[in-house]
Amino acid sequence: MSTIISLAVMIFLIASLWICFTKADKPGWACLVPIYNFYVMLEIVGRPWWWLLLMLIPLVNFIIFIIVAIDFAKSYGKGVGFGLGLIFLGFIFYPILAFSDARYVGPSAKQ
Repeated sequence: MSTIISLAVMIFLIASLWICFTKADKPGWACLVPIYNFYVMLEIVGRPWWWLLLMLIPLVNFIIFIIVAIDFAKSYGKGVGFGLGLIFLGFIFYPILAFSDARYVGPSAKQ
């Protein structure tokens, strides 16, 4: 029974990230491909591709993940608090971002 619930939650979260990617005019299927999904997320927030290499460095990857999550929230017109929600309660905040009226406003790192 718990396997079915876990699978349902996982499918719901994949659908949420898929919608977030399509709102930013990126391919939704990119959320399914490991490493490439983070590269697409870097494109969405306006960070350079070489930040992907920083994700390979232990401890630095936590800082990069936090910055990208906050930038991801800002790219959809949300604030730092929402970005922290994406980090700590992503299973709640990604669906909110996907299924709300939040619009992609452009890469936040380039502003």
